[in-house]
Amino acid sequence: MRALCWNGVNDLRVERVPDPTILGPRDAIVKVGLSSVCGSDLHLIGGYVPTMRAGDIIGHEFLGEVVEKGPEVTRLNRGDRVITVSIIGCGKCWHCRHEEFSLCDNSNPQPAFEEMAYGHCTAGIFGYSHAFGGYAGSHAEYIRVPFADTNCFRVPEGVTDEQAVFVSDAVPTGYMAADMGGIKPGDVVAVWGCGGVGQMAMRSASLMGAERVIGIDRFPDRLRAAQMKAGAETLDYSRVDIYDALLAMTGGRGPDVCIDAVGMEADSGASALEDWYDRGKQALRLESDRPAVLRQMIQCCRKGGTLSIVGVYGGFIDKFPMGAAMNKALTFRMGQQHGQRYVKRLFEHIGKGELDPSYLLTHKWALDDAPQGYRMFKEKADDCMRVVFAP
Repeated sequence: MRALCWNGVNDLRVERVPDPTILGPRDAIVKVGLSSVCGSDLHLIGGYVPTMRAGDIIGHEFLGEVVEKGPEVTRLNRGDRVITVSIIGCGKCWHCRHEEFSLCDNSNPQPAFEEMAYGHCTAGIFGYSHAFGGYAGSHAEYIRVPFADTNCFRVPEGVTDEQAVFVSDAVPTGYMAADMGGIKPGDVVAVWGCGGVGQMAMRSASLMGAERVIGIDRFPDRLRAAQMKAGAETLDYSRVDIYDALLAMTGGRGPDVCIDAVGMEADSGASALEDWYDRGKQALRLESDRPAVLRQMIQCCRKGGTLSIVGVYGGFIDKFPMGAAMNKALTFRMGQQHGQRYVKRLFEHIGKGELDPSYLLTHKWALDDAPQGYRMFKEKADDCMRVVFAP
């Protein structure tokens, strides 16, 4: 079959690889219908995740059709149209039983990397390096899904493929970001990053009762989408001082909830010195992640407020203002998405017309054009929010 393979930093190629096969009794094989790029893929492409190997298939946000299943798969049938949550849960360990699927004890068959770096091993992730299990990704004609009864969900009638594909990752990640914020009626929520996950976090915050939602970015098309599709007010961090603007918008108090939908490759906005410092240390591998958004959220959030972090971080950061976080009594909540917890609820929102993620799909391309698609996505050219491949 054809698949998009990582072969080094900024080196993606469509190659012929062996078809996947059933390896365990709880596996299924899914014929991929749509598979989306994701901002976290850029960390792999840029070389910021060190456990990639040449030939690894990337991609983790997808929809398709079940074409084969193992003998212990009981909830699914051949021919089912399904989305698969990007982060893999076994469904039976303590964490999965408590709906903390991204902390699964059993889905990462290569635990040594994470145990060394993080102290514990977390869940496997499709197409996201050998630190997270070494699973083949979804930018391919077929993909093996382990623990299929836990990770695959039928798409309801009336929900289009273009709506459903993002329920694999972007929608539950944004929804969980808002959920972790503990949003109450009347709250002001600020979201850093107006890409796919940020868009879904803004819309989810409104669904959960936020009185005002403020999206922060610098790309005009994303700021327009935040206003027109997610119903948010917006700030362009390249034009205004975000701290001053947020305090002015909240009567000097600051947002109740701040959401990081950016992660390890954050820009520092107007602070050229901070940006130079972080990029220099990252280039020299003296820090792995650029924490500009985290620093800004700690400064801007109201006293006693909550920081919700779903932008991906992989390693170490520098100049973290722990004193401000502690003395302002801020609450930090963070993690990879527990998508299986939210899928049914998200399809209900879509079915009622309360949520329509299909606008994230701005470009639909053939798999053979995937390297060019990622280049456009990375450069944010042609008002690209998401490129979705149709193998």
